[in-house]
Amino acid sequence: MKSLVRAFIAIVTISIALLFGISYLNAAEGYSGDNTLTIFNWGDYIDPELITQFEEETGIKVIYQTFDSNEAMMTKIEQGGTTFDIAVPSDYTIAKMIDEDLILPIDYSQIEGIENIDERFLDLSFDPDNKYSIPYFWGTVGIVYNPDLLDGKELTSWNDLWDESLRNQIFLADGAREVVGMALNSLGFSLNSTDPAELAAASGKLQSLMPNVKAILGDEIKMLLANEEAAVGLVWSGDAAEIMYENEALTYVIPEEGTNLWSDNLVIPKTAKNIDAAYAFINFMLRPDVAAQNADYVGYSTPNAAAIELMDPEVTEDERFYPPAEITDTLEYYDNIGKANLATYNDIFLEFKMSGQ
Repeated sequence: MKSLVRAFIAIVTISIALLFGISYLNAAEGYSGDNTLTIFNWGDYIDPELITQFEEETGIKVIYQTFDSNEAMMTKIEQGGTTFDIAVPSDYTIAKMIDEDLILPIDYSQIEGIENIDERFLDLSFDPDNKYSIPYFWGTVGIVYNPDLLDGKELTSWNDLWDESLRNQIFLADGAREVVGMALNSLGFSLNSTDPAELAAASGKLQSLMPNVKAILGDEIKMLLANEEAAVGLVWSGDAAEIMYENEALTYVIPEEGTNLWSDNLVIPKTAKNIDAAYAFINFMLRPDVAAQNADYVGYSTPNAAAIELMDPEVTEDERFYPPAEITDTLEYYDNIGKANLATYNDIFLEFKMSGQ
């Protein structure tokens, strides 16, 4: 992530926190009392008004801390210097945290509202039977593009990105799984492939994409695409929605070869000190009215089917961001492919980035 954009986000986030009375602490400060809930979440990934509402309804004080990658989140929890009662990891990270005994099983006798969740987002490969996690948001990885900058050209597939007409016109999100997964999908392979021949083919194909790549970016990709600094971007669907809100000329497509279907989830770290408060917060977020308000604020897709009934149909009927089951059933979650295979993905991505220097 680029420092200037992150700094801006941090200033805005802290300002909102101060406005609504939410506590933001350094990691060293940690747990501060029996009536406190410490949440570890992505930046700007909850409506601050909902935290205030939760505090008012329960009398529980919320300490809210943020991370900018699954790896950073998991490392902080492994180190154990700070006690978190709730964390919000992504799918494959949950599988890793289960393997490393970092999260507690969910006690469903304390859960209210799980029936509100769309069955498509339950009992998934990274956490069978949802023994450890409760769905929070979901989305896809795809292509956002500006037809006006492409003479009206329509993009429908990953392979369209290799078109010579897109020379120096593409921004890529800075993620090894996303970029290598794109190359694998473009070749008809699984984005979780660990086959050396398939990974070699993906690496070679990525090298041929570099003339079309203008930059590989962090959070600033949203601002730059909205400002028409490039015509095309590989992004997460929620980022695409934000970009399109800023510039209505852009559109988003789920590539026809397939892509990543991701899911962020609420978990209770094993070192949690206020488990009762953690369950109170999970139940609060499972309420349809709360989930609907949160989705309206964050802009990502909610798995809460009951909440969708309370939301603007113009949003929830947009199949770019709420694709039907016949589409989501063809997409893949990121698997926990193991450290050695992940290192291979990272090596392929690093080699790709270095080729553009």
